[in-house]
Amino acid sequence: MACLSPLQLQKFQDDGFLVLEGFLSLDECAALQQRIATLMAEMEVPKHCRTVFTTQKEEQLRAQGASDYFLSSGDKIHFFFEKDVFNEKGEFLVPPEKSINKIGHALHAQDPVFKSVTHSPKVQDLARSLGLQKPVVVQSMYIFKQPGIGGEVLPHQDATFLYTEPLGRVVGLWIALEDATPENGCLWFIPGSHTCGVARRFIRSPDGTSFLGSEPERDDCLFVPTPVRRGGLVLIHGEVVHKSTQNLSDRSRHAYTVHLMEAEGTVWSPENWLQPTAKLPFPRLYT
Repeated sequence: MACLSPLQLQKFQDDGFLVLEGFLSLDECAALQQRIATLMAEMEVPKHCRTVFTTQKEEQLRAQGASDYFLSSGDKIHFFFEKDVFNEKGEFLVPPEKSINKIGHALHAQDPVFKSVTHSPKVQDLARSLGLQKPVVVQSMYIFKQPGIGGEVLPHQDATFLYTEPLGRVVGLWIALEDATPENGCLWFIPGSHTCGVARRFIRSPDGTSFLGSEPERDDCLFVPTPVRRGGLVLIHGEVVHKSTQNLSDRSRHAYTVHLMEAEGTVWSPENWLQPTAKLPFPRLYT
């Protein structure tokens, strides 16, 4: 069982995030890592699709916002890379398995191992204890945070990219598959920042993508580090402000993350970059 206690639920509601240690067993973590190693061994990414993942505003619009490979990844398993790992010909400067930033955005639907974990009884129990009536899975990602080159993720809110009306209908499940520490790039949060609305939105239109609004300057002292051991889970409210630093250590920081949305009474913005498709409607977590 993975139900939240009343105290845990209250803390999540107050802070906008919550750490649940020991959510997955070490064997379950190893199974996901082994499966991702197989996917990477079979990885074939055309040179013109070698998309860099970044959270810098202008680079993000250029690298992802104008990339069909990124924008069409909502119902597929696509591969995204760190900065400065390709030469001008699109050839790897470092081994491919050391260059990748993340894999997304439909592991939960397209891979049987990740689908099994995503729809497991413990994830379903957790969603029920959050009070979700008709949760659907909107996206999933495997994040690597490579040693030495794992890039910084700037302060942001998940609702910037996964916007709903009303707000407060998206929750992230961030599962540490390796120890996440301040040294290798654990998450940092501003407690209570989920109550202040959404500062900016990533908009997709027939003319392309753009940001509406801007991310305000935030004092670093507001952020608190959230280390979590292998197998632990971090619940993330869709509007809580969070970030992670560059990984300058010699240890990677693998994580599997899933975003759920309460579908009951919720409108998924037609301007979100990610849209359900006929091939892959947002799958129900349970019925």
